[in-house]
Amino acid sequence: MIKIFNLKLSIAFFLLTLFSFSKSAIIEKELLYDKYTLPDAYIIKIGDNYTQHRGYNWTKISNILDDVDNFTHDQYNLGSLKNYKNVNGKPGPAIKMKSPPESDIYGVRRNQGIPLYSENNLNQPERYAWDGSLVKILSRNGNFSKIQAKDIDGIWYIPNRYIETLPTKRFNKIIVINRSFQNVVTLERVGSIWKIRSKNPITTGKDKLPYSYATPLGVFVTQNKLKRMDYMKFGNESEPGGYSPYATRFSGGGYFHGFPVDLPRTSIIEYSNSLGSLPISHMCVRSSASHAQFVYNWAEVDKSLFIVID
Repeated sequence: MIKIFNLKLSIAFFLLTLFSFSKSAIIEKELLYDKYTLPDAYIIKIGDNYTQHRGYNWTKISNILDDVDNFTHDQYNLGSLKNYKNVNGKPGPAIKMKSPPESDIYGVRRNQGIPLYSENNLNQPERYAWDGSLVKILSRNGNFSKIQAKDIDGIWYIPNRYIETLPTKRFNKIIVINRSFQNVVTLERVGSIWKIRSKNPITTGKDKLPYSYATPLGVFVTQNKLKRMDYMKFGNESEPGGYSPYATRFSGGGYFHGFPVDLPRTSIIEYSNSLGSLPISHMCVRSSASHAQFVYNWAEVDKSLFIVID
């Protein structure tokens, strides 16, 4: 049993949290989706033994929004890294690998990964980047693009087939997912103000092999949408297992979607008490069905971002 207890915050403290840094983005609450809305600060109790203070750190979120604007605000085109289901080729082994599963030393998996090469070695990737990652395209030369990733330090070279130039240089819709607190906030820029459009409980991926992975940290471009995402039974890829409604993909097999519906049930599950508790999904981010539908309709492919933080 999960219980959420609201913590009353004074108006002065709330404003201090929002505007403590004059250069930070200004955030105001103006919900477009108002079901299951979380308070700014709350205590969550799971069972008899687990209690945690959770909430939204608006100063941190404001700084994240500023950081994205600073990254995108120059003359360079932006790109999204692409290798869903290894469509552009499974990359070769990185210089430093670990397993299982096959990944670089930073935990980015080789499967569906994008190879990052250093300027001095274009023969073997030094590490990988996640599918869907936001990058800045500094130049293109022959078969390689010189890029800067939003969430990976340094300058890297990537084969051109792994990168798609984006049609925008300014993101006005951003979804911030907090793995530690199992909550999400959607934000939309209106003029110079960021409007809070929803504040909701979620569950993220649990890192438990072989069928479950943690939701990756990073800044990801919205990739595509499926009104109904069918899945197979775990451990039996030939037998249908069920579906997840209103799925919006942001990285590899990672989607933001409504609560999974396992066969033989066919009707949508609107809400589960597991939402907002602990990581339990297989990599995706689960939400209530109606909130997933809101995000599905609201977020724009190639023009909105998912930002996953701890």
